[in-house]
Amino acid sequence: MSITNIKTRADDTAAALDAPASLTPLEKCLLNEYQRGFPVCAEPFAEIAAQQDVPEAQVIATLASLQQRGLISRVGPVFAPLRAGASTLAALSVTGDRLPAVADMVSRYDEVNHNYEREHHYNLWFVVTAADEAGVQGVLEDIEMRTGLAVLDLPLEQSFYIDLGFPLWC
Repeated sequence: MSITNIKTRADDTAAALDAPASLTPLEKCLLNEYQRGFPVCAEPFAEIAAQQDVPEAQVIATLASLQQRGLISRVGPVFAPLRAGASTLAALSVTGDRLPAVADMVSRYDEVNHNYEREHHYNLWFVVTAADEAGVQGVLEDIEMRTGLAVLDLPLEQSFYIDLGFPLWC
């Protein structure tokens, strides 16, 4: 089970990762080392700071900077499906010119773990996680209302583990 995930924005992150020299050693470390294995304790940023031998404020400021620059969009827990709360895989069929704006809007929901484009009629896929099924349905309904698009709701029938952490630098 992944404890914590740093959610990246694929387009912006790809550009930054093409030029890793523009990232500081601490930025590279946070992006690479804490995609999983984020400390689960009362003061996780202090723990990371101790592991990296930097002040806690620097860890927090670095994560905030990465987020402000669009390189990450989220630092938070990821739970195994159906272990806590409720979740679903969902998809939208978005015309090409609207895709970036709709993807950005979907990413702004705290309940959305990640979203990605696929080559399919349903070309924007995302995972919604909430405290309960009513919370999941509320997010899906809100997305439908705000986009004017019907959401395809694909609740979990069988789970598979896919590690979404990627080694960025050796």
